[in-house]
Amino acid sequence: MRTFIAIDISDEIRDALRQVQSHLKYAGANVKWVEPHNIHLTLKFLGDIDEKKAEEIKQVLDNIGKSISAFDITIKDIGAFPKMEFPRVVWVGLDKGTEESKRLAQAVDDGLSKIGFQKEERPFAAHLTVGRVKSPMNKDKLKAKIKDCQSPASSPHRISSVILFQSTLTPSGPIYTKLHEVKLA
Repeated sequence: MRTFIAIDISDEIRDALRQVQSHLKYAGANVKWVEPHNIHLTLKFLGDIDEKKAEEIKQVLDNIGKSISAFDITIKDIGAFPKMEFPRVVWVGLDKGTEESKRLAQAVDDGLSKIGFQKEERPFAAHLTVGRVKSPMNKDKLKAKIKDCQSPASSPHRISSVILFQSTLTPSGPIYTKLHEVKLA
C-alpha cells in the first residue's frame, strides 16, 4: 500500500486555501488543483509498504506522540517550487507553527530511519500544496497571480495529532484513508 505521514488541517484553513485557488485559477494555467478536502501537511512520503512495516511505523509514531507537544499553526505566503521562474508546485506556507512542524518532521524522519527508511536529503519546508503545474501554458499569468494574491489569513489551528495515511490513486484523484492517528503530548 502507498503511504505517507502528515498532519491534518482545519476546515477554516481549507476555506482560505480554496479562496487562494479560486484567485489563481483566473490565470488560465494548466494546473491540477488539489481538492481542498485532500490538502494536508506532509511530513514524510513513505511509498509502498506492507502490513508488517505499517505496524513498525505505527510503533514509531506512538513513541513520537509521547515526546512532541501539540502546537498551533496559521498560514501565510503563497509561492512555488522549485522556484517562481519555473513553478511546478503551488503552495501556501505556514506562519505560526513552522518550527514546530520542522521538529515533528525531523522526529518522524529520525524515527523511521531506525526501521529502514532513508533519511530525507532536502531540508523540510512546511507548506500546503494547493496545485501542481502540468505544463508551461499561461505560466507568466500564473506567476503574476501568485505575486498578486493576498497572503491568506487564518485563526490558529491546533495540531494535536500525526497521521499515517494510505493513498489510493484513482482516475478521479487520490483517496486518502487514515490508517493510524497518534495524539501529540
